[in-house]
Amino acid sequence: MLILVRPVFSLLVGTSLLLLGSGLLNTLLAIRGSAEGYSDQVMGLIMSGYFAGYFLGTFVALPLIQRVGHVRAFAMFAALGSVSMLMHEMFVSPWAWGALRLVTGMAMFILYTIIESWLNSQTSSESRGQVFAIYMVVNLGSLAAAQQLLKIGPATDYLLFGIAGMLVTLSLVPVTGTRFGPPQLADVKRLAVKTLWGLAPVAVSGALLSGLAMGAFWGMGAVYASRIGLDVASVAAFVTAGIAGGALLQYPIGRYSDTRDRRKVLLLVAVMAVISAVLIIPASFAHHYFLYLAIAIYGGLAFAIYPLSLAHLIDRVQSSDILAGGSALLLVHGVGAALGPALSGQLMSMTQANALPIYFAAMQALLVMLAIWKIYQRKISEPTEEHSAYVPTVRMTPTALEMHQEEYEVETGSADQPGSDKS
Repeated sequence: MLILVRPVFSLLVGTSLLLLGSGLLNTLLAIRGSAEGYSDQVMGLIMSGYFAGYFLGTFVALPLIQRVGHVRAFAMFAALGSVSMLMHEMFVSPWAWGALRLVTGMAMFILYTIIESWLNSQTSSESRGQVFAIYMVVNLGSLAAAQQLLKIGPATDYLLFGIAGMLVTLSLVPVTGTRFGPPQLADVKRLAVKTLWGLAPVAVSGALLSGLAMGAFWGMGAVYASRIGLDVASVAAFVTAGIAGGALLQYPIGRYSDTRDRRKVLLLVAVMAVISAVLIIPASFAHHYFLYLAIAIYGGLAFAIYPLSLAHLIDRVQSSDILAGGSALLLVHGVGAALGPALSGQLMSMTQANALPIYFAAMQALLVMLAIWKIYQRKISEPTEEHSAYVPTVRMTPTALEMHQEEYEVETGSADQPGSDKS
């Protein structure tokens, strides 16, 4: 493992610092917003700003990196992301926070794109799957560790905002100091959503509804925990439990899906996610440990839906369209993630905090209904599909898909038949 990590160690350290900073800020804003008296509707709109910026970044990242280069682009947006984080404490208002979340989201997407394209270029095709697995461990571990930084100081103080900004600034040191040259970026094309729907409607539904649910988790999960009366340490534990569940269950669910009809696995996971989301409500009135267990189970199931959808799409597209299809599906997921916090925040504002798990259950129930409809609609005429490898993930940029293109082609047997049609 040390041999695998050595060439990309500085990039992994940079990733960890970025995620520590952004993960800390995300939960910090939820707690601080509650302290400032912002309504759930307002907090939902603020948190949607991050994912809207993330979505806009998908159009800006590649042209900008190609124009100014990896190192300059990373320095530019690490500085911009750091400053935007620090300014949250300087301008405490919903309008300012919404604008700053937009800037932060765009900056973070571009930074992730740079790191993931660099990782792709510095690893051989034989080791990319293993390197990406390590990368995902770093992602999940950093996001979980970031929650524990909330214990350092009060959310109403400047200290935590300063730490978040400092961590993002520090990511400049390992990334810009790497001795490896920057890679060449290829243009990532996208398939039309209508084309994706024709090929794999369950995958498109899963990506959109997963975005709506996961955007609400990332944006409003800490707000929900604060609203039901948890203190700062318990809010951190709640978010950490959801992330830990995602880390523990993604891989076994994915491997199970590799030998079965992935649509039916998606259906099963969505049904179980509905049940686990509903169980969060009674757990919120019981001991905190029951609540942590409930969100961990839900997180483990909900985190798996987007990568299952991606794997199902790749099962059904031509090998030459893997990157284009995956990039388009990521956009669909991004649209859902941008809308999720605003919709769930509005629902919580109209009713009560426990509207959030109801919202989770509703999104998963919609997926259940769509999956049942499409499975039985095509049951007679649909051919047996070849299976690609499942890739656990939290969030990706289009360049990360390149790290697994060879793996997908080997799994599906399409490497020797680049024009083969799996649909």
